[in-house]
Amino acid sequence: MAAIASGVFRRTALERADQRVSWERTDQAFFSSGACHVLAWTCRDFYPGKGIGLAAMYMGDFEHPLHVYARWGAWAFDASGWNPESELQQVNSDFEGLPVREVETITSDLREFCEAHVHRQPHQYWADPTERARAYVSRYDPPWLS
Repeated sequence: MAAIASGVFRRTALERADQRVSWERTDQAFFSSGACHVLAWTCRDFYPGKGIGLAAMYMGDFEHPLHVYARWGAWAFDASGWNPESELQQVNSDFEGLPVREVETITSDLREFCEAHVHRQPHQYWADPTERARAYVSRYDPPWLS
């Protein structure tokens, strides 16, 4: 699947206000906008020993990251599956009309990241998205299998 900007799936006001409505979106929409960080951590944990890192993409002068994804070498995994990291960054930059200011390698744990960047922890969703994320990760063959 080609890389798609996370903003394409940006939550509506109702989806932001009602966790159940947000939860009921398609997997791609849910993990593109609102739970990308959960998907990234799950991807890393799904492939222990593969050296998968985590990245936070900052655009323009926004204080918090626009998007979080897993990375392995020059590859990135997000709700679009595995794509070259440069393509993921470009589609997000093009969609937002802003340059990628920084891509931070995340070294904190999920709880610390969520607290620092005003993101929900898995237990704060309508239902814990971890199993849903595992099922989503398993749909895509990683680049080391190609």
